[in-house]
Amino acid sequence: MLDHIENWIFDLDNTLYPASANLFAQIDVHMGAFIQDLLACDAAEAHRIQKSLFHSHGMTLPGLMAEHGVDPHDFLARVHDVDVRVVTPHPELAALIARLPGRKFVFTNADAAYANRVLAQLGLSESFDALYDIHALGYVPKPQAPAYAGLCAAHAIDPRKSVFVEDMARNLVPAKAIGMTTVWIDNGSEQGPGDARDHIDYTITEVSAWLTEVLAAQETA
Repeated sequence: MLDHIENWIFDLDNTLYPASANLFAQIDVHMGAFIQDLLACDAAEAHRIQKSLFHSHGMTLPGLMAEHGVDPHDFLARVHDVDVRVVTPHPELAALIARLPGRKFVFTNADAAYANRVLAQLGLSESFDALYDIHALGYVPKPQAPAYAGLCAAHAIDPRKSVFVEDMARNLVPAKAIGMTTVWIDNGSEQGPGDARDHIDYTITEVSAWLTEVLAAQETA
């Protein structure tokens, strides 16, 4: 059922590496410290503000930009100053992605500097045709519809010939709306989508195992 796919689009965090690496724990610490310094508040208040902005703007950064005039480059440099060595290299995944027919993309709400560090740690630096990051998104993150339109326009992607693999089920809703085949990674990194599953075509637990199945089916078809 994936023979029509020409574009393979992957989220980065908790998608190309296991959620157990928990890079977000490090990012959360830096984000909280940034907000404490910015607004001269304690850790509890910084956490409340962070989560409020995440829910109201889809991501903490656009909220800080809109409400507090934060420079995105300063913010991202600080919060992404993490130790990516907690991520285990995955040469098998690199080999699988190399065998996929068509183009391959990383579509992330993170910035390219951080994403490239993670990809290098995984051994995936040469695996993708392009990386579409938060700067390219104009700080309008997934799951807002313009993020998906921008990706498709920038790289001449036909969404009907594309598959999007993502650990956050809500980020698959706009992808499905424009015709993408959607794959949700149910790996514990977020609460499940509940009963609303019409936007999910495939549910998997790990990318490399799924790609192994996909390639085996294509090669025996």
